[in-house]
Amino acid sequence: MKLENLADRFRIDNPDKFRLADYDTGDCCGLDIEKDEAKDMLKDSIKRLSDLQDMLYAQDRWAILSVFQAMDAAGKDGVIKHVMSGINPQGCQIFSFKAPSSQELDHDFMWRTTICMPERGRIGIFNRSYYEEVLVVRAHPEILARQKLPPKLVGKDIWKERFEDIRAFEKYQARNGTLIMKFFLHVSKEEQAKRFLERIDDPSKNWKFSFGDVEERKLFDDYMRYYEEMIRETSRDYAPWFVVPADKKWFSRLVVASAMVEGLESLGLHYPVVDDATRAELQTARVALAADVPGKNGKRKGNDKAAS
Repeated sequence: MKLENLADRFRIDNPDKFRLADYDTGDCCGLDIEKDEAKDMLKDSIKRLSDLQDMLYAQDRWAILSVFQAMDAAGKDGVIKHVMSGINPQGCQIFSFKAPSSQELDHDFMWRTTICMPERGRIGIFNRSYYEEVLVVRAHPEILARQKLPPKLVGKDIWKERFEDIRAFEKYQARNGTLIMKFFLHVSKEEQAKRFLERIDDPSKNWKFSFGDVEERKLFDDYMRYYEEMIRETSRDYAPWFVVPADKKWFSRLVVASAMVEGLESLGLHYPVVDDATRAELQTARVALAADVPGKNGKRKGNDKAAS
């Protein structure tokens, strides 16, 4: 399988028939490669992504939003770190959303993420997002109770209504020049346990472990149902979900890099083309600048010659 087409297999284009159980967390598309070879493949994708990001920034027409959702220890931070390692920091904005503040709770559920949407010419990364509002909040009704909603608005259809709001928001953003790509890093419960144990056994990783993670594991099956419904309700052609196998970290990074390269290539990016008048101004500026650079205009400046 060509790397540039790698992500196509995991893009959800037919959400009505989507079943999370159909996606294997350990799938590697038959790739049987060494770790170093995977790094080289990723490096090639990162180089292409860097070139595309440079044109995106220069053109200043499109914005990119990449949303990452996953269970704890699925590898979101690692994917973001490795895939975005070659991107110019000037053109990338990364936001991580945790428990909402009191100020955020005084606004609608999408307010805190909306104000962080990427500018034109930038790649925005959401490490968790407004989708927490149909995942964690759904798993913990006490969180919903703290959101200060009028009681009559919290009915049995609230999750359906939030899906409608999210679809409308993403369609609006897409119509205004934001390319949205959403990644669910799909890790198995067994692999998650292994990674938690590694965090406990390795002193350098102890800081990553939280006892709350163990409690949240008790809701693993519930979360899988919520993720399935979330993807089915919100994967659209203007904002598709990619269900990325995450048991093998090297593979999940390749899939995300492939999807991002393919997404940016679909925009037909190019460097801005200057008109004839601007080109003439550039030539005038070049003559003036060349006069100050030895060898550029065929002779050295008098001061340089005297100094020599």
